[in-house]
Amino acid sequence: MIELKNIYKTYRMGDVEVKALNNVSLRIGAGEFVAIMGPSGSGKSTLMHVLGLLDRPDKGNYFLTGSDVTKLTDRELALIRNQMVGFIFQQFHLLPRMTALENAELPLIYAGKRHLKERAKKEIKEVGLENRMFHRPNEMSGGQQQRVAIARSLVNEPPMIFADEPTGNLDSKSKEEIISILKELNRKGKTILVVTHENEVAAHARRVIRMCDGRIISDTASSGEVKVPPASVKEDTIKNILLNSRSALRKGMEFMDYLRQAVFAMSSHKLRAFLSILGILIGVSAVIAMLAIGEGAKASIEKQLADLGSNLLVVRQGASRSQGVALEAGTVTRLNFQDLEAIRNLSYEVKNVSPFVVNRAQIVYGNKNWNTQVQGVGVDYASMRASVPEVGRFFTESESKMREKVAVLGTTVVKELFDNTNPLGKTIKINLINFRIIGILPEKGSAPFHDQNDVIIVPVTTAMYRLFGKQYIDNIYVEVRDADAMESVQEEISKVIIKKHRLKKDDEDSFQIRNMSDIKTALTSTTRTMSLLLGSIAAISLLVGGIGIMNIMLVSVTERTREIGLRKAIGANNKDIMTQFLIEAILMSFIGGLAGTVLGCGASMLISILAGWSVKVSMFSVALATVFSLIVGVVFGLWPAKQAAELNPIEALRYE
Repeated sequence: MIELKNIYKTYRMGDVEVKALNNVSLRIGAGEFVAIMGPSGSGKSTLMHVLGLLDRPDKGNYFLTGSDVTKLTDRELALIRNQMVGFIFQQFHLLPRMTALENAELPLIYAGKRHLKERAKKEIKEVGLENRMFHRPNEMSGGQQQRVAIARSLVNEPPMIFADEPTGNLDSKSKEEIISILKELNRKGKTILVVTHENEVAAHARRVIRMCDGRIISDTASSGEVKVPPASVKEDTIKNILLNSRSALRKGMEFMDYLRQAVFAMSSHKLRAFLSILGILIGVSAVIAMLAIGEGAKASIEKQLADLGSNLLVVRQGASRSQGVALEAGTVTRLNFQDLEAIRNLSYEVKNVSPFVVNRAQIVYGNKNWNTQVQGVGVDYASMRASVPEVGRFFTESESKMREKVAVLGTTVVKELFDNTNPLGKTIKINLINFRIIGILPEKGSAPFHDQNDVIIVPVTTAMYRLFGKQYIDNIYVEVRDADAMESVQEEISKVIIKKHRLKKDDEDSFQIRNMSDIKTALTSTTRTMSLLLGSIAAISLLVGGIGIMNIMLVSVTERTREIGLRKAIGANNKDIMTQFLIEAILMSFIGGLAGTVLGCGASMLISILAGWSVKVSMFSVALATVFSLIVGVVFGLWPAKQAAELNPIEALRYE
């Protein structure tokens, strides 16, 4: 069954080379009970590790059931270990967060046989722990823990059981119980190999091999040897295992098992997992909240820009200058209706033109009064500035010419004077002059220091001659048909104003023409930059959370080194270990992402309520934050997972 030919194994300890195995040749038949003895450092544990496929020899050949296993990959060796070898360790190596039954089931997971978990119950009963199978290791004695380890070694029904000082940490009674179990297993046909330094243990073996300085110095049969029928192990066992290594059953069971192990690991270190999740939670919530603020600001500005109108030029009175110093606004150029008509008739590209005057006034209705802004405008103003009333109507050209006392109210004025009741047809006083309400303006955006809905619009002639006593126009709004013609129309308007007012070269800055498209572009660019800046700052916090996960996972690898060694000993390969740790990192990121999404949405609404800011949580920002959190989990979990997967099982098992 087992044949070693000229095996060498050398370890380097600093500058010193230690020959743990020196030209060892050995044959062990199926069904034997072999004890390996020798002083510390004699090579007996190394020999067992090589025989158990936990370690590779430097030179020589190892034939197991007729197949040379020295040339197999780590993955293939793990698979053979899982199905051919059962390990019993001196330190038990039980996972403390699992029950006795769950510890016994572990080899089934890596064999893809979780559906056979009844076999674990059977083995637990066989070792006399039927009433303790749901207890954790810290609730059991040393002898009971070792019996759980024996049940774990048997659950996959391996033909070989390797025990490394299985009675070293036990009292006399427990020692006898473990020896009895091993003898019974041998009687049933299991090949038993025990590494021990105790003569009373070796006395129960049917063959004793003694080692010294890496060599076998004696190989004798025990005096109390009893012949038993040799166990039957097929010569092609290894080949069959390798052929079946990619079965559909094994693939179908893996993910849920990995996920279950990851959940176990997280639940056993709750504070550590919580801190990792907290980092991602803060990062994701910050991303969502910051993007919501940015999107809200963008939407608010877009609304205000829509209220400004499209392709709009504003002709404004400027200020005269004396020796480079600006004087009172409008002291040189006074805009009038002649300027208005000249601009209206300028070219085909001029679509609409509207005069504009403004002042504040006291508004009275019944026993209520309100101070607001009163604007006098032309008929075209409604379509130019998105001010077509939602309720009622705008005034007509005839009403403007006749200086009719009609008014269109903003929603804030309606709320303050009429408590949101219908004001149409009612009369208000503006500066003690009666005005009839004919419409309500659509609701527009507002800022903390400027409410676009706190306004009353009246015909420009009424405002100038009945309310304000003005003889000139404050601004002229010009709507251009084509955005491409904005600059040319602006130049033509400038020439007309200069010509009509006979302005000299030094007085040409006494009026201004503002291109609202330029303002729109600047505001849009600023908003986009702000959104990117806020998102980038939030993404940095998410990155910091990812670094936190990597640190926690690296600590976890160190803390769980012996666990990793155990998992490899019972059949886990590098992919299994790496996948489990990677899933842990992704799971923490996913939980943090979900919680962060909820917190981010809640924080956005809270900001909107408390600060009065406009916020907008988009599905894109939620999806972006969630996906990015998962990417963080993968990227920052990959290195710790790789570190765990590459651990040497022997060094991991010996880690203190």
